[in-house]
Amino acid sequence: MAASSWINMVVTVTRAILYDRDTRRKWLGSSALLMLALFAAGLWLVDDWISVSRMRFAAWWLGVALWTMVVLLFSLFDALAAIREERDKMK
Repeated sequence: MAASSWINMVVTVTRAILYDRDTRRKWLGSSALLMLALFAAGLWLVDDWISVSRMRFAAWWLGVALWTMVVLLFSLFDALAAIREERDKMK
């Protein structure tokens, strides 16, 4: 598969997710559940593994923090998109 066709496919899927409210909410819910699962796994499942090395510890929790920021930005986008959609309905 050519690189440009792969990029076009990613852009199309991303637009479908971002512009449809129901799909966006499903992805947001899944992302938030994954964030909570990663947090719980770091506390209970892989705590022995990540406590062996400071690098593992830092990498794990940095990854969880980055994913949390992605979810927060996604939820902010969803809130702003919902406001815009409701304003457009009122016009």
